[in-house]
Formats: sequence, C-alpha cells, structure tokens
Amino acid sequence: MARRALTGAVALAAAALVMSPTNAQASPPGTKDVTAVLFEWDFASVAKECTTNLGPAGYGYVQVSPPAEHIQGGQWWTSYQPVSYRIAGRLGDRAAFQNMVNTCHAAGVKVVADAVVNHMSAGSGTGTGGSSYTKYTYPGLYSSYDFDDCTAQVTNYQDRYNVQHCELVGLADLDTGEEYVRKAVAGYLNDLLSLGVDGFRVDGAKHIPAADLANIKSRLTNPSVYWKQEVIYGAGEAVQPTEYTGNGDVQEFRYAYDLKRVFNNENLAYLKNYGEGWGYMSSGVSGVFVDNHDTERNGSTLSYKDNATYTLANVFMLAWPYGAPDVNSGYEWSSTDAGPPNGGRVNACWQDGWKCQHAWPEIKSMVAFRNATRGQAVTNWWDDGNDAIAFGRGTKGYVAINHESGALTRTYQTSLPAGTYCDVQGNRPVTVNGSGQFTATLGANTALALYAGRSGC
Repeated sequence: MARRALTGAVALAAAALVMSPTNAQASPPGTKDVTAVLFEWDFASVAKECTTNLGPAGYGYVQVSPPAEHIQGGQWWTSYQPVSYRIAGRLGDRAAFQNMVNTCHAAGVKVVADAVVNHMSAGSGTGTGGSSYTKYTYPGLYSSYDFDDCTAQVTNYQDRYNVQHCELVGLADLDTGEEYVRKAVAGYLNDLLSLGVDGFRVDGAKHIPAADLANIKSRLTNPSVYWKQEVIYGAGEAVQPTEYTGNGDVQEFRYAYDLKRVFNNENLAYLKNYGEGWGYMSSGVSGVFVDNHDTERNGSTLSYKDNATYTLANVFMLAWPYGAPDVNSGYEWSSTDAGPPNGGRVNACWQDGWKCQHAWPEIKSMVAFRNATRGQAVTNWWDDGNDAIAFGRGTKGYVAINHESGALTRTYQTSLPAGTYCDVQGNRPVTVNGSGQFTATLGANTALALYAGRSGC
C-alpha cells in the first residue's frame, strides 16, 4: 500500500508487489519472468487475455487484483479493504476465479494474486458478497481481539512500532503476531493455492513484521511459493526492504523512481550500471517496474501519460537484466480515485479507457526479447554521453534507444552472429555483417531491438 490517504472515504493505497520465493530466487520460478499486472481487470477478462495475448507474447505471469470480498464502492481502492476472505469481490466470484486460473495455465501463464493481509476495512456496512461488517468485527473471521492495540494512524516512519502496529490510512490493522490471525491469513492463502494460484504479491508488507510474514508463509501448503513483497524504500526509515528478502522477492521502488528522473531530467548514459551499481538490492531478490497503480497516481514514477518516454522506459526495463519486471496495465484516469471502467470488464483493449500497456507493440515485443536473452550479460555498451544508448545481451540480442530530440544514424557493434534479424520495434529487417555490425537510423524517441530466433518481420 502506498502511504497516503486517498480522497473520499478512507482509501487504501496499495502499492503492491508481487510474490517471491522463500529461497529468494533471481526471479519468478521458470524461464519466463515478466508479469503483466492487469490492474482491476475482472477475472473473465483476464482469462481471455491470457489466451489471446499474454501466453502468445511470452508473459510468464499475470497478476490479478485482490479477489477477496471487500467494501462496496466504485473507487479502485475499495478492492484493498477486505471484509471477508471469500472470493466475492467486484471482479468475479469463485467460479470465475477458478476458470481464470485454469484458462491462464492452459495458455502457459502462471497466476499471482494480490493478497491484502495487513488490514481489513475502515468503516462498516455490507460487503460486495453480502457480508455484514463493522470495523474490528468481521463475523466468522475476526473480532476486536484480533487487531493491534494501536488504533491511531501510521504517522512516523522512523518508528518501527508505529509503522507496523498502527493503522495505515485508518484501516483496521491485524495483529499478525497472534496465532489465530496467522492461521486465518494462511488459511486464505491456502484456499487460493488450492485453486491453482502460483504466487502472491503481499500488499503493504512493510506494515507487517518480516518474522510474522515468515511464520505465515511457513504454514502454506507450498511454503516455497513465489512471494513478492511491497516494501517501499525510504532513506533512514525504521523498516527497510532488505529485512524481507529472506521471505522472497521485494519490490525495488528506487528503480522506478530513478527511471523517471533519468528519463525526464538526466542522461540515459547514466544507466550503464543500473541496478546494484546504484545501491539497489541484488537482482535476484528484486521486483522492478516502471510504474504501478499507486505510483502512476501519486506522480512518483512515469505513467502512460508520459507517452513515448514511458514506452521507452518499459523497453529499457525489459531489455536490461536486473530484477523481475512487472508491466503495469490499467486504465485512463483523471481522478486518482476512479475505479475501473465497466466494473472491470474489458470488452477490448484501447476501448472504454482501458490502456492495455502490456499489449502495446513496443512493450509486448520486448517480452520475447527478454525470454530469448535470459542469462546473457550486458555487452557492447554504447552511449553518446547524453540520451542515446545501445547495448547487447551476449550473442542473443541487441537494443538501441534514442531518447534524443532528433534522429540518429550510426553503425552499431554487436556480438550477434551474422545474419538478418527483425527489428521488433520498427518491424523492419536489419542485417548484421560478419563483424557483428549493422547500420540503422532511429527516429527521435524510438528504439530498435534484435534477438536470436527472430529473423523474419
């Protein structure tokens, strides 16, 4: 969850992260480590997208929004105020969820569920599945004894107790140190595992002690399930992301923050050692993204509103071998509270406000590039000292990005075998000679990407 209150009723900011393995693997298990985050898509639409786009494009995972029953309301953040652990939210019921998991698996795509387990709701009423609730009382699940004693809001990020035991934007904070709560949370996650879920993004993990999460994870039917934790870095803060790497992957928010600054105000040439060289967590435990549903709204990162700059940042992320990347895919918004069009139903991409960034040709084509270049080191780095860069991925791929204001023509040195390749950014053939060189012109704010196995356009 992001640490800000939204306007309107109590808004739960969820800057979440996807799951990661207990033994902290370098990326989600398997050979395809890109996750499409279909924010607030309903389950029927996700199922269709797995078949038509995600599977064929090579996405390894799809992350779905919280499936649990939640407070009523049209705002997106209502999904992040659970009132029970039944699969009965606005995005679909249990049958729709099960069908989505099965359909995505058939398409070769694994499913990550956004898990809200730090808190419950902020008010009282009737949930999306018909459950009655009041803050601190959720019949059949939790009573007042199951919540932390601190009922004030989180206000001091230099105070560990305040961060992990008080209430995030006024939401009832679960006492995850309590046996019953740990058992209940694990029960919810195990129910999702029984439906075939392959991993979890743990929302608001920073507000839960790492030891509590480790205990909960140990109770799962698959304790080594992929597990990605949302822990927002803050310099000098009491709770740091590195505390959580023993549980699994952790989102590296600095990656997204710095990409915005570099692409908007600095030089792409600075990206030559992006990752650990910038003081980030090790690649093997880091989840990365250009933006997520919180950061695109609070302005801390780039977003779809940045147009070509946003596209190029995603191209870079997918080409660069650091962390496991999430591609955010949401919808147009003017109010930061705005919920999904059509209640989450996506009739078609690029209609009704759905942005479908995961299917933008420039972004989608880089998923196959990433899969093809997996395990290859960065080679043949070139930059103009400013906003044009190029680099190879061993003998398997090569990418060039021109973020300058004018066209760029030059001869590039690669480690690719001689042959004709398809530039999947410009959909044009490119011939690499026996010395590994090719000459190309890139327009302003465009890219070029070649990879082994893709010769014809």
